[in-house]
Amino acid sequence: MKFIDLFAGIGGIKIALENAGFQCVFSNDIDNYCKITFDINFSEIFEIEKQMFLGDINKISTQKIPDFDLLCGGFPCQPFSVAGYRQGFKDEKGRGNVFFDIIRILKDKKPKAFLLENVKNLKSHDKGNTIKVIYEELEKLGYKVIDKVMNAMEYGNIPQNRERIYIVGFLDQKSFNNFKFPTKIPLEKNIHDCLEKNIDKKYYYNEKPLYKKIKNDITKKDTVYQWRRKYVRENKNGVCPTLTANMGMGGHNVPIILDDNGIRKLTPRECANFQGFPDNYILPKIADSQLYKQFGNSVVIPVVQRIAENMKKAL
Repeated sequence: MKFIDLFAGIGGIKIALENAGFQCVFSNDIDNYCKITFDINFSEIFEIEKQMFLGDINKISTQKIPDFDLLCGGFPCQPFSVAGYRQGFKDEKGRGNVFFDIIRILKDKKPKAFLLENVKNLKSHDKGNTIKVIYEELEKLGYKVIDKVMNAMEYGNIPQNRERIYIVGFLDQKSFNNFKFPTKIPLEKNIHDCLEKNIDKKYYYNEKPLYKKIKNDITKKDTVYQWRRKYVRENKNGVCPTLTANMGMGGHNVPIILDDNGIRKLTPRECANFQGFPDNYILPKIADSQLYKQFGNSVVIPVVQRIAENMKKAL
């Protein structure tokens, strides 16, 4: 069965779905740096169709998208004015929201199913109006819809405290009835399974101005800490705090650990490990800040893979 990967980023959903036995026929994102990382990992020199289609989804006509069975996307959570929505999207906010491009593509292509991923607070956003509109729009197209908030450390055997909402829909009632979200599994991996051994000096704070501020707070080797602009927060669960897109941008939300050589931040490769990327995934030679952003924005691959496997059985 074929799928398309919208807001594809660096291909986390693509890896998960291909591991579950689906075939990707189209990937799209608007970010140039994501395309660099994506293409180096997925396209052979002569296979242009495997490269990411770079561009704004608002401007991609459905004619350009090959036929597919499943639409996937970790779409950005943009606020849309529910008042404007009620007036038929006359306001700028309503029209600019990429969720309605998902609706447009589903309406034109009528795939059997979809899988969408978003931040947990989509459920409570705008007092619950946002998720209500999302359900209304999807159900209008004939989809039966269900969602669940799942944490990577409970559903993916990945030691990261990362809660995300997954929204699944099927056109066929029987497929919908056959679908169940995965159940919780034990967390067998710990943070040391995701850490590297030989670390470049540049990741250490030992000689840097921040060192004085944080050295008394970072004392344990089995914990991932987080620098929150003014203070250090310790993760008491023994897992990595939620990786964020801004962790490489000026020092906020940076995950920090203590190892035998001192206090340092996680490397981009370690962030890839905490999202469940395979060891052979290539990190291109671009700025670390871009790599941190890419992994912070990505999905936890084993969680998405488990959902996709259940969707495949249901279909």
